[in-house]
Amino acid sequence: MIRYSLAWRAWRSTARKLPDLAQILRRGNSTLSPGERELIASYVSSLNECTFTTSSHSAFAAAQLEGGMPLVKQVHKDLDSAAIPDKLHALLRIAVAVQDSGRKVTAELVAPERAVGASDPEIHDTVLIAATLCMFARYVDGTGNLRA
Repeated sequence: MIRYSLAWRAWRSTARKLPDLAQILRRGNSTLSPGERELIASYVSSLNECTFTTSSHSAFAAAQLEGGMPLVKQVHKDLDSAAIPDKLHALLRIAVAVQDSGRKVTAELVAPERAVGASDPEIHDTVLIAATLCMFARYVDGTGNLRA
């Protein structure tokens, strides 16, 4: 864990831009709803085992999705049986691959996802959300902020 003074200096120079990136990913132009994007973020966060990002993105997803927190918890517990559209299942499978290693997002992985309606921009957004959430989790955990 880095000392607080080092984290504060980093925050002032670079990390303060991270909320802007998060806002664009969650609220910028996309055919994915903000709730769907938050669900992707919360699921990747749960895989990262980052308490802060999991709880915050889960709450935002629950507030914006018809199924609320029970749906979010169902996705976290068992993605395959979760009551979500096939396209969202497909995008979450891509997010899982990114969380493990970006190299796992292959043409073979993406082809079936496109077959259920995932567009290239949606795949792009999913990859970017998943990759960014991995970075955020490592930042939060690496600086010792908000550990539970």
